[in-house]
Amino acid sequence: MIAHITGTLQRTSPTAVVIDVQGVGYNVLIPLSTFETLGASGSSVTLLTHLHVREDAMMLFGFATDAERIMFRLLLSISGIGPKIALGILSGIQSADLQRYIVQGNAAALTAIPGVGRKTAERLVLELRDKIGKNEISATGVDRQAGTSDIRNEALSAMISLGFSRATGESAIRSALAELSGKQYTIQELLKLALRSASRKDV
Repeated sequence: MIAHITGTLQRTSPTAVVIDVQGVGYNVLIPLSTFETLGASGSSVTLLTHLHVREDAMMLFGFATDAERIMFRLLLSISGIGPKIALGILSGIQSADLQRYIVQGNAAALTAIPGVGRKTAERLVLELRDKIGKNEISATGVDRQAGTSDIRNEALSAMISLGFSRATGESAIRSALAELSGKQYTIQELLKLALRSASRKDV
């Protein structure tokens, strides 16, 4: 089991990073909450990891905090939730809010998360309510500035990586841009609004 990885950040996107460790590049899949904490390319980074092994692939997932990794593993323990859906859930809501809604039994609030329908929300509450402690889970964000076109393309790429079709992603991003109404925005702000928009249409 790989517990953590420390190296030089080579490439970043909202859903994955490449970390160079003594000349070996590791592709690590991450949630948006972890992406928000990363520094610039070339900086040193340490991520806590979870190695997911399938018959046809091995995937390494990285998290900025142990709380995120714990939530990811708890989500994987639920029937019907795989790593891609678990990452999507952690990308669509702060860990603290996810924990709070589950502990409160607020299935209705959970259905606002992209990819979470009524039955999945009810399973989250039923299966995780007693497992989750009542300590708040926090995640701090770091604004990352980029060109408008780069941000839109990166947001679309992230949505496709999270399992949305290109058409759904493009439509959701257009809706998010309309909601932002000409304001300056970061990749995080655009992607979160787009995920909400896609959730309203698809879930």
